[in-house]
Order: sequence, then structure tokens, then C-alpha cells
Amino acid sequence: MPVLKETHYSGEIVWLGHVPSGGTLKADATDHLTLGFAGVPGERHEGANRASCVRVRNLYAEGTEIRNVRQLTILSQEELDAVAGDMGLEALDPALLGATVVVKGIPDFTFVPPASRLQGPSGVTLTVDMENRPCVLPGREIEATSPGYGASFKPAAKNRRGITAWVERPGGLAVGDRLQLFIPDQRAWAP
Repeated sequence: MPVLKETHYSGEIVWLGHVPSGGTLKADATDHLTLGFAGVPGERHEGANRASCVRVRNLYAEGTEIRNVRQLTILSQEELDAVAGDMGLEALDPALLGATVVVKGIPDFTFVPPASRLQGPSGVTLTVDMENRPCVLPGREIEATSPGYGASFKPAAKNRRGITAWVERPGGLAVGDRLQLFIPDQRAWAP
């Protein structure tokens, strides 16, 4: 019996980005990505392992080598539009948020259950880590292009910042591809 059940939800890829290593958070838009087990080659978040950060400081000293489950940042176009509206902007460029993938069509995307899978037509499969909570870095990128708006990003993006994910099966992604959502076949935790 499968432990992941297919849902009737799929998201169309409407934007892809590549965040160069060693630079800022800003992504370069592209129409295609080839993903390996370590993520996107040459990308800021590439790697099987990474140094721990403040997000897991209650588990590890900062800089401890841990598994990299943050290879990709996946956002929802619908949530991006809502964040932009709350900020008073007409639109919000996903490149400024360090996005890898932007999908359209999966409701409540930021809260897709951890361990869910998003599978593309090439067979590429992405495993959802968890919600990508807002931080100040995108606000700095926004401020550089839209002065006076950067500080409003973090509160506007609360519960709408998308997810982080890692590559379970390598393959290609292209703008226009659909990612099929599979979720864990288990009840919600109820201690």
C-alpha cells in the first residue's frame, strides 16, 4: 500500500529561478532547470549537506553540518499576489525572494504537509521539507528596487512564504510544466 496518496491538485510552474552561489539572494529567471540529487548545480543552496542556521539553533550550534533539506524555495503565485497586495505593491518579483520555483493552482500552498511530494512530467520529484518562514533578506532585496517597501515584506509574507524542498529524484523542470501533489497517507498528529 502506498504511503503517499495522489491528490487532485497540481501546480503549473509559472516561474523558475537560479540563485547564483556566492552572491545575494536575488535569483536569475530561467525557463528550465536541471536538478540533481544536490539540487540546482551552481546554485546558492546546492549541496547534499549544509551548515545549520538560526532556523534549527534549538537543535544544533550554528554552523554544524546537517542534511540539506533547503535545496529549493518553492512559492505560490496566489500567495505572492496576496503578499504584494498587503505591501501595497502591484506585483512582487520572485527573483527578489530567492525563489527557485513559483507554482500556480495549489491552494494553501505554504501549509502543504511536510514529506509531501511534487512530481514533474520528467519524473523529477521534490520532497517538501516545511514552511519557509519569512526573514529579513528578501526585504533588503525589495528595498533596493522599491525603496520604502522592504520592511513590509516580513509581516506581509507571514503564512505565505512558501516551502523549502529537496530533490528526491533528479530531472528537469520547465516553465509550463505541472507538478502533481502527493501527500502522506496518515492522519494529523494528535498527541
